[in-house]
Amino acid sequence: MANEDLSKLRIEKTKAVIRPRRRKRIVLFVLSILTVAVLGFLYIKGVFTPAIQVQIATVTQVYPSQALTILNASGYVVPQRKSALASKVTGRLIWLGVEEGNRVKKDQIIARLESQDVEAAKDQAAANVNAARSNLELVKAELREATLNLERNKALHARGVIAKSFYDSALARYEKAVAAVEAAEATLKATLAGLEGANISLEYTSIRAPFDGVVLTKNADVGDIVTPIGAAANAKSAVITIADMNSLQVEADVSESNLNKIKVGQPCEIQLDALPGDRFRGAIHTIVPTADRTKATVMVKVRFVDKDSRVLPEMSAKVAFLSRPARPEEQKPRVAISQSAIVNKKDREKVFLVKENKVIETPVNLGVKIGDMVEILDGIKVGQQVVINPPEKLRNGLKIKVAEK
Repeated sequence: MANEDLSKLRIEKTKAVIRPRRRKRIVLFVLSILTVAVLGFLYIKGVFTPAIQVQIATVTQVYPSQALTILNASGYVVPQRKSALASKVTGRLIWLGVEEGNRVKKDQIIARLESQDVEAAKDQAAANVNAARSNLELVKAELREATLNLERNKALHARGVIAKSFYDSALARYEKAVAAVEAAEATLKATLAGLEGANISLEYTSIRAPFDGVVLTKNADVGDIVTPIGAAANAKSAVITIADMNSLQVEADVSESNLNKIKVGQPCEIQLDALPGDRFRGAIHTIVPTADRTKATVMVKVRFVDKDSRVLPEMSAKVAFLSRPARPEEQKPRVAISQSAIVNKKDREKVFLVKENKVIETPVNLGVKIGDMVEILDGIKVGQQVVINPPEKLRNGLKIKVAEK
């Protein structure tokens, strides 16, 4: 009985071996399918694809007026009306009423020099004038008395009442009085001239603005000795420098060989390095009738059509000489890229946008053509980078490397 019970406890080997094998095969099959799927996905995403060498360009803002440009030149903003204010006399600066950037009006006093000695000379001249006027009145009174005495003696002498010597004495006195009046009048004129000279000397101690302008530089401070020529040690000649901001022009050098492309009055577009996002309308004011033999260039002065307070002297500028005046809509900036960056896929314009060493196929809406560039209405922004002349094998998500120029 015990043996029979033990025989019933046997395990069938076929069942124990076959089931684990089937499960293993199924697991391996599923894993292989998943591996192929993952590898295919990674291949599609370009993980195992080597980086494609491409050229890139940056999306920029352009102006349609650039298509009208026939010549470019560079130069600087220069005021055509500029003055270094100095004194005509030597003296110590005791007051300075302006600093850099201040606006001044014509005849405004901007500085004063010490003037005690000049004021004393003026007071002396004024006193001399008063003395000369008093003396003139005195000699005029003597002349009136001498005139009456002469007329009286003349009448008496005619009737034979007095001797001729009395008449001659009265006549001499009259002539002497006339001469004294003339001398007194000349003295008064001389003292008046002296007073005028003293007033002018006093005026020289006040430095005035010769025209409306803006203070560019301050070259002296209170306490400095100011001289007309600044030759003395530690002396200053110019106190301040001012410029008329309404006279600002761009002075640019144009090659002699290109002079036939420009003329006075020709429309221009001015771009300042300090204000790269703006364009200013301009026109050729004059072509200086002399050449620079060292550079083989001629200076051209371009005036600003529209005044702007942001434009300052000595700013560097670029001038584009246009074939015709730009229309208002041509003066507004537009987002644009090179036409070589545009690809047509499934009747839709697209670009390959560069992002983290990969490309993203991005649809764009195009506008007008601007030279060799095309306007972008929607899809990408200024500052982003796109692939130009994309190779045929380039597709969305692939890795790239920028070709060295």
